[in-house]
Amino acid sequence: MVYLTSWDDFVERSVQLFRADPEKTRYVMKYRHCDGKLVLKVTDDKECIKFKTDQAQDAKKMEKLNNIFFTLMARGPEADISEVSGKEHMEAQPAKKGRGRKQ
Repeated sequence: MVYLTSWDDFVERSVQLFRADPEKTRYVMKYRHCDGKLVLKVTDDKECIKFKTDQAQDAKKMEKLNNIFFTLMARGPEADISEVSGKEHMEAQPAKKGRGRKQ
């Protein structure tokens, strides 16, 4: 079990681990509210890497990592992840009209 201190190293090694064996790789998030700590773990039962943080701004980074893993799982391990961002641009939807009383 290895705790990485650099976020970029964690993401890079996590993606490498997934691409090496996508069928056995697991990604786990654990948050302890009483400690205010978030632990991310990626493992394939042979190698285990972890990242621990207590910074609130790392939640955006975690969202981006989730999108990377969703992309790799949906499109396959050879998918291009360079265009994956934290928040996807949503198309503007027309405003819905309520069923309430008209005034």
